[in-house]
Amino acid sequence: MSVLTRNEAQTRAQLLDVHRYTVGLDLTTGEETFDSRTAIRFTAHTAGDTFVEIKPESLRSLSLDGHPLDPERLDGNRYPLDQLTAGPHELTVDATMRYSRTGEGMHRFTDPADGETYVYTQLFMDDVQRVFAAFDQPDLKSVFDLTVTAPTGWTVLGNGTTTQATEGRWTIAPTPPISTYLVAVAAGPWHSVTTHHAGLPFGIHCRRSLAPHLDNDADEILGITRACYDRYHEKFDEPYPFDSYDQAFVPEFNAGAMENPGLVTFRDEFLYRSAVTDTERQTRAMVIAHEMAHMWFGDLVTLTWWDDIWLNESFAEYMGYQTLTEATLPQALNSVRAGETLFPDTWVEFGVSRKGWGYDADQRPTTHPVAPDPDAVPDTASALLNFDGISYAKGASALRQLVAWLGEKDFLAGINTHIARHKFANATLADFIDNLATATDRDVHTWAATWLRTTGIDTLTAHVENTGNSWNLTVDRDGNRPHRITVGTYDHSLDTHTGSEQLTLRNRFELDIPQDGAPTTQPGRRPDLVVPNDNDLTYAKIRLDPDSWNTALTHLSGIPDALTRALLWNTARDMVRDGELHPNVHLTAARTHLPYETDLALVHGVLGFASTHIADRYLPPQDRATALATITALCRDLLRRTEGLTAKDWEQGPGTTTPGSPGPGLRLTAVRHFIDAATQPDTIQDWLREGTVPGGPELDPELRWRILTRLAVLGATDETAIARELDTDPSATGQEGAARCRAALPTPEAKAAAWHSMFSDDTLSNYLFTATAQGFWQPEQSELLHPYVARYYPDAIALAARRGPAIAEAAGRHAFPAHAIDPDSIHLGDKALTDPALTPALRRKLTDQLDDLRRALAVRDAH
Repeated sequence: MSVLTRNEAQTRAQLLDVHRYTVGLDLTTGEETFDSRTAIRFTAHTAGDTFVEIKPESLRSLSLDGHPLDPERLDGNRYPLDQLTAGPHELTVDATMRYSRTGEGMHRFTDPADGETYVYTQLFMDDVQRVFAAFDQPDLKSVFDLTVTAPTGWTVLGNGTTTQATEGRWTIAPTPPISTYLVAVAAGPWHSVTTHHAGLPFGIHCRRSLAPHLDNDADEILGITRACYDRYHEKFDEPYPFDSYDQAFVPEFNAGAMENPGLVTFRDEFLYRSAVTDTERQTRAMVIAHEMAHMWFGDLVTLTWWDDIWLNESFAEYMGYQTLTEATLPQALNSVRAGETLFPDTWVEFGVSRKGWGYDADQRPTTHPVAPDPDAVPDTASALLNFDGISYAKGASALRQLVAWLGEKDFLAGINTHIARHKFANATLADFIDNLATATDRDVHTWAATWLRTTGIDTLTAHVENTGNSWNLTVDRDGNRPHRITVGTYDHSLDTHTGSEQLTLRNRFELDIPQDGAPTTQPGRRPDLVVPNDNDLTYAKIRLDPDSWNTALTHLSGIPDALTRALLWNTARDMVRDGELHPNVHLTAARTHLPYETDLALVHGVLGFASTHIADRYLPPQDRATALATITALCRDLLRRTEGLTAKDWEQGPGTTTPGSPGPGLRLTAVRHFIDAATQPDTIQDWLREGTVPGGPELDPELRWRILTRLAVLGATDETAIARELDTDPSATGQEGAARCRAALPTPEAKAAAWHSMFSDDTLSNYLFTATAQGFWQPEQSELLHPYVARYYPDAIALAARRGPAIAEAAGRHAFPAHAIDPDSIHLGDKALTDPALTPALRRKLTDQLDDLRRALAVRDAH
């Protein structure tokens, strides 16, 4: 299949205007394929040659202006349109298309819980061609008019309001001009909750087997949706541009969500069938806010070419976190008192999770500017590689720094100018910067050149000097970007209630990092702790002066502001990754301070790093058991802190705890990590047998499968127990849990079967492939798994070529031998990178994974 190049897209955009697609989809023709009929009305500005894209199972017929065309001329995914005359045309295409099991194109899923079938589209980048014929590029916007024939009893959802014209035949209201990749259809026997807000129909939808979980959370989901909708209308001059707002939670979805106008699709893990924490609910709320921001920035105004994907994702990432922080809680929600913010400061979670994603990506050889040069994104295959921590987290961090520099009033004024000038059309980085410049006297063009066109992370290092009646702060900058930061100063004090020592904020002051390294003088004695970038408004590594760092390590839990604590935990994380801080020092700090931590996002983030990076990778194998014992002891401390929860606490659930209180959410986090760190099976076997953790929680499906997976790793369960659990939980997530457990069993037969299912038979869906891969590689089983390290590279390369980018991504992310941290493994990987059969998606993942192996080896060697 040919990928579209930027030059081809520019040429076609100069030749064509596309006016309207009339698409008919018939979903009643079988379980493997569906019928697709398309009529495209367009105008050619001049005479010339071009092509239309389609990836059919079979191409039955085509005609141009009523004249038949030869279907045999289809070349891969392109049908040539030669010698077009200037003027209007109509192209009709009749084809049979194949359903997907990999989350690309028209994905088909049959729910093992009840046998019901659902289909939905994911047409991003170039997958519209798997559903209907199209001039598939973002700057050829058009009106889309769809009809869908579906089985009796199904409901059809689309970008606009839908109407069942006759039994099984649905019409979707024509869209305003949108890009091809934003068209959406979802069909099946959906369970729906509907309402109206601001004069528009709002709906949330899921498969029937998840109906109780949607109903449980409907008030919260719709409350967040309304609050964000109202807040965006306070920010944006242009009203919401579509005729309805539906949110469909769909099975086996590859991304977190997709911003299809009027029909946002989410992975249906966001409908929680088991207990979750406030932080996980906050993440769902942020994704809702993120996707809604796209309605204006991405859908109403769309990038011209994929080099500007950051304009979509960085903006939505920034707006999602900022708007969720600002939005007030509607009366419909009862998780905290009405009128309070929805959640604690969402920027804490951003700092401890998303920002690390950006920092990691920016230190790999595959790093790229937030806004890459157009020549660096020559085609759609290369564009797909840029959906990473740089386009999301680094870009959002850059925008947050821009707002700190410009002020929010001027920033929003520039944004509204941008939307007004380009609504229902396309825009570039140059357009964006020019429009921001209309709202300020600051030189945003130079700012954009230094922040958006460069790679890498600056390091800001503080030096503090006591001069008697005053003290001096010098911040050295390793890098060339301008930074506006807030400096926080703290002093030791005594907590009168507990008698323990804590840190009290003395002062915060803004600082523009000078290029000449000139010191800033402040009155009084030097503080006990000086924190540059205290409210985390810039994107940079932070290094404290030695005295401040010692104070931070010993008093981290006594710092009053969670955002400051997040910054310091990120500093510790960076220092471990850079070989400047022994991993055991980080573990000791976690053991010391997390039992007193009140922000769940921080507990999540720090425990996650301790488990997946320090214990699994950065410490040598002989030290892993000690590290897991430390994590286990820490989890016991957290469990003791949360003793005495009542049945009512658990009935209300982890998501209903007042932020900051040591409630069910903290206990649930401790239980999860206790299970994952278990080196002996006895305790968790007792939990599984009793169906509860002493003192709560009772084991829900997620915890039961989690325990069974760990028991499989430890060789303390077998196929019989896995099958018995699957009989109890035959759901889709139960099927994934069983696949994960079977792959984790420490026997040659189990490993051989898992390997065959991943790399040979090609029948696993994207989710079952991922679950199998997650179970397969285990640090405890390195000797058993050693022969598979060499097998991985040729088998993954062949798999990616056969099954496409989504499975290539899963194979590179989840099936990679990440615990084989040795020079031989790196040598094998480097050799694989020279294989000409390597697909771009897998090449990118392997390059990143191998760089992570090198970093882990360097951390081990540094100590």
